[in-house]
Amino acid sequence: MNLHGKDIKIFTGNSNPAVAAEIAKQLGLPLGQSEVVTFSDGEVSVSIQESVRGSDVFVVQSTSSPVNDHMMELLIMIDAFKRASAGRITAVIPYMGYARQDRKAKARDPISAKLVADLISVAGADRVLSMDLHCPQIQGFFNIPVDHLLGVPILAPYFIDKFGDNKDDVMVVSPDLGSVTRARNFAQRLGVPFAIVDKRRQKANVCEVMNIIGDVRGKSVVLVDDMIDTAGTLCNAAKAIMDIGGAKEVYACATHGVLSGPAIERIKDSVIKELILLDTIALPEEKKIDKITVLPVAPVFAQAIQRIYADKPVSTIFNT
Repeated sequence: MNLHGKDIKIFTGNSNPAVAAEIAKQLGLPLGQSEVVTFSDGEVSVSIQESVRGSDVFVVQSTSSPVNDHMMELLIMIDAFKRASAGRITAVIPYMGYARQDRKAKARDPISAKLVADLISVAGADRVLSMDLHCPQIQGFFNIPVDHLLGVPILAPYFIDKFGDNKDDVMVVSPDLGSVTRARNFAQRLGVPFAIVDKRRQKANVCEVMNIIGDVRGKSVVLVDDMIDTAGTLCNAAKAIMDIGGAKEVYACATHGVLSGPAIERIKDSVIKELILLDTIALPEEKKIDKITVLPVAPVFAQAIQRIYADKPVSTIFNT
């Protein structure tokens, strides 16, 4: 029995309104009436145009580019709902910016992911629902409950359908050591072996591929990562898999398509046959190319929201 809110209300900021609208549609609800605008000096103004008193409010907002603007929209919207006496406020953040700044890599570095977690909590959020945080330990930065959804169970069925029973020639590859656990889980779902690309990063957004741990010769390879930013790691790994490993073809998939800087040109020019992304980050028209296929996350988020509202476990969504 749900005692903390009389109804569910779904609201959205400006980062990914299409996903919010689809979540609301999946739940059979209208999207909440609100307006988020920016004044000429850059300040964000939020107007909530319906009552939320006692409601179970879910604010859908990816903190993608422009990251700081979308982050402020989220914080101000949470504050507005708190001051409007919402029964419970859940920040639904399909993609969380600053998640890569999760540790001190060198002296005097900030831990920005912790700061962002504190800001969301202090703004008034009662819980967070997100997908594929850069590392799961970020959940510990929050002093409120975090429901952590995974992209692999959405991406894996696409490749199961694509390859069918021809799994003997398929291999999953992690593009770096940091994605080994994700690649292993992906390989288990497909029922195929996996390999690792070992690389050495010289500086930010630049990497040098060293060697491939595993035999990919003659295989159809699926590269698995949590996000693709400038696509340097992904495209270098794909090239090494073909040139050094002797793979037959390379596919790639990731939960978050940040696709900043030269990413699209690199993907166009790469040996990657097809790149599968989830729509946690809205893909602008100029970045939509034939090589990129986008799968929806709204059905999974809608199901998670239903279970949160009913005080049921979210983990059962991904039981196999």
